[in-house]
Amino acid sequence: MRITVFGATGGVGREVVHQALDAGHEVTAVVRDPARLPVAGHERLRVATVADVTDADALGPVLHGQDAVVCALGAHSNKQARLAPVAGPALGAIVSAMDRAGVRRLSAVSAAPLGPDHEDDGAFTRAVFMPLLRRALRDVYADLAVMEAVIGASGTQWTVIRPPKLLDSPRTGTYRRAVDANVPRGRSIGRADVADALLSALTDPTTTGHTLGVAT
Repeated sequence: MRITVFGATGGVGREVVHQALDAGHEVTAVVRDPARLPVAGHERLRVATVADVTDADALGPVLHGQDAVVCALGAHSNKQARLAPVAGPALGAIVSAMDRAGVRRLSAVSAAPLGPDHEDDGAFTRAVFMPLLRRALRDVYADLAVMEAVIGASGTQWTVIRPPKLLDSPRTGTYRRAVDANVPRGRSIGRADVADALLSALTDPTTTGHTLGVAT
């Protein structure tokens, strides 16, 4: 499979690139600074420098001839999301460029707080913790909400992955999944397993048109 990865230098994006190459895929890693991508010189890796991922015209060359797109873009802080939203504007350009290039399959990472609370999470989590978290990172989640709306309204065959707290832990492949819901009592998951979920969704038609909660 030929896969274009946006956000390839981030924690999840780097894992997507590594795992996709290990699985035998051809990868186009879209970056602003190639020096931040630790993988170099791989025969199935193409590194494409794009200064502005909100410019649909600039994305044509990185999508031409591709089979799928993985998006791991997102704001690094609430301040960044407030001043310069990343995910929403970028996905608007990406799905537009995908349509022009004839690329249909898309998986993208969002966040568990955009999903519904689960009754098994307990009263404190539902009534106190989650509202506080959503308020503290409201601009990050607002940006991701715009991204999800853009994806949902697109003509792509999409899957949105919603993880809780991200950890730098090894890939296990044994995380829990919940379709159109959050995983009950799902507190965290490793970035490597989120990458696994993003890649696995590309070849799993049962996830098309759905959000997917993931957690350990």
